[in-house]
Amino acid sequence: MPRVVHFEFPVDDPDRATKFYQQVFGWEISKWGGPMDYWLAGTGAKDAPGINGAFMRRSQEFNQTVNTIDVPSLDEYMTKITASGGSVVSPRTTIPTIGYFAYCTDTEGNVFGIIQFDPSAK
Repeated sequence: MPRVVHFEFPVDDPDRATKFYQQVFGWEISKWGGPMDYWLAGTGAKDAPGINGAFMRRSQEFNQTVNTIDVPSLDEYMTKITASGGSVVSPRTTIPTIGYFAYCTDTEGNVFGIIQFDPSAK
């Protein structure tokens, strides 16, 4: 069963936001070395309940918290989403060595992500 595996918080000031979450919750936050402004947040031990996430710059398109759901096939779930009244709002994106990703909306206008993990993605 697909489940939520990642969150993204939109922020106006990444330095201020990461400092806040580090001070309040002790999260380990580091800037991702990829092509976008993205700060990864480790929220606890891997063997404890919970998920890790990230901070990204707030934009007109993404100005709310986004949860990402792990799916076995990105293409299959993009089709299921549109057939069920949702929409795909970003194209299939490859994240090298991680997998494939897309942003979508549900029937209520909520934005969420779907990801298909694939370490061979290039």
